[in-house]
Amino acid sequence: MKLFRSTAVVLALTTGLLALPASAEVVQQNNGNGGDSLYTADAPKAYSMIGDLLIARPLLIAATGIGAIAFVVSLPFSAAGGNIGEAGKSLVVEPGKAAFVRCLGCTISGYKKS
Repeated sequence: MKLFRSTAVVLALTTGLLALPASAEVVQQNNGNGGDSLYTADAPKAYSMIGDLLIARPLLIAATGIGAIAFVVSLPFSAAGGNIGEAGKSLVVEPGKAAFVRCLGCTISGYKKS
């Protein structure tokens, strides 16, 4: 009798788990047809947030630091060429914006001021 109950429980759980992708597809299709806008927004996925937090942000912070050092080293040449602002923006400001202003997991910065 225990074998029958165990088999029935395993069969019921397996059937329930196999039905989950089908129900998830129905929910996804319903959200695309006028569902709640909170859930249909193009929000970043969790894996992109984790990758951004663990890989991209540390690299961007390092790029900002290296860019600041490169800016200081290239400052005499930038001053002679008259493009200090462009060099500072390219080497320090843009990586800094991407590291500190952009939302977690987003591909473009939400900060619109130049």
